Amino acid sequence: METIVSLCKRRGFIFQGSDIYGGIGGFWDYGPLGVELKNNIKRAWWRAMVQERDDIVGIDAAIIMNPLVWRASGHEATFTDLLTDCKNCRHRFRADKIKGWEEPEKIACPNCGMRGQLTPPRDFNLLFKTTVGPVADEGSIAYLRPETAQAMFVQYRNVQETTRKKLPFGIAQQGRSFRNEIVHGDFIFRDREFEQMEMEFFVKPGTEDEWHDYWKEARLNWWKKTLNVSDEHIRIKVIRPDRTYIEGPDPDDVQVEKPPHYSKGNYDLEYLFPMGWSEIEGIASRTNFDLSAHANLSGKDLSYFDDETKEKYIPYVVEPAMGVERCFLVALLEHYREEVVASKDGREEKRVVLKFPYALAPYKAAVFPLLRNRPELVEMARNLARDLKTEMMATYDDTGAIGKLYRRQDEIGTPFCITVDVQSLDDHQVTLRDRDSMEQVRVDVSQVKGWLGERVK
Repeated sequence: METIVSLCKRRGFIFQGSDIYGGIGGFWDYGPLGVELKNNIKRAWWRAMVQERDDIVGIDAAIIMNPLVWRASGHEATFTDLLTDCKNCRHRFRADKIKGWEEPEKIACPNCGMRGQLTPPRDFNLLFKTTVGPVADEGSIAYLRPETAQAMFVQYRNVQETTRKKLPFGIAQQGRSFRNEIVHGDFIFRDREFEQMEMEFFVKPGTEDEWHDYWKEARLNWWKKTLNVSDEHIRIKVIRPDRTYIEGPDPDDVQVEKPPHYSKGNYDLEYLFPMGWSEIEGIASRTNFDLSAHANLSGKDLSYFDDETKEKYIPYVVEPAMGVERCFLVALLEHYREEVVASKDGREEKRVVLKFPYALAPYKAAVFPLLRNRPELVEMARNLARDLKTEMMATYDDTGAIGKLYRRQDEIGTPFCITVDVQSLDDHQVTLRDRDSMEQVRVDVSQVKGWLGERVK
């Protein structure tokens, strides 16, 4: 993890938020490469969940909603974690992450090591409060949303009627969420500001188990196909009211859990991070809890009428939900490599490379002039880079020797490097180098865009 954190700062993927002021815990800024990787992850998810399907549509809802939304959903009363303090060192901890937390007087503080200094656990609400309007009083209190899901329940009826969708159908959304976490950490794994990608799939009651299993397989396949996650690094935790078990690697290291109050069962996709197995996506069978709660508090009819069967009912919901940041971290960890390769003089040297799937790579191609003191080479390389930018993210670089430029692009995951050399002035061909195999081929300048397009598609 330390290696990845160092790489992210050195190459401009991620910076500490408010860095020159010492930062602020749980908030991160994404640099030039980081924002491209995030956008590519979001595009890949949207393509699979919305673009390529006829039964899912998208929305983009406001971050601040009527506070009654969070009362109906249960967040105002129950969106809490257990907080404990050490009376000696003043550190605060999430109690349920400490072994033996049920008897705090018997265990040692994870920070200072003193025994019997932890306070009894108490509920801590994770909602970020704010006020709306010029007067800050009880009537102006609102919350930054802790999840994107509730907007899709609140707008379910409007979306269904305007799109004329019949069940089963889904509503998808990507957007920022905020949680005042007691403890943040493991780099970007647990943040206080983060981006979610969620989809609420509305189904007829009685079919939810079938759809729950369908979305488990669909989402597992997405991680394996789109991010190329290996079978050894991903598994499914099945959480039922009566028992919890693992499908996949390391099945014996899990404790019994219960589904959230709104769910009849969860499938949690877990990844093998450096700190152990942790959740990267949850697929919840949410029953009709949310729609019923909003219908009861708002007084609005959120039922669905089936024209074919003449039935009227509150739909059940299956929800695949994931965070962009955790997917970002998986992409880095899964594809980071340190390889030993031979240099031109025959010596061995280390090569750091991010072997991203092409669809996720921040830049698809980098263009270099072999000699930056030859204006005609620089002009040809710059023109080629500008032409490629009309179809894909590409970059131009002439700030070092060609070997160093290759290594720099390897380290940020660029699939192809293109070198314009002296011979290019005569034969109008350039050298294309493959990131993974390091093999080189000569391609006519006029064919480069098509050649790359077929491969990075």
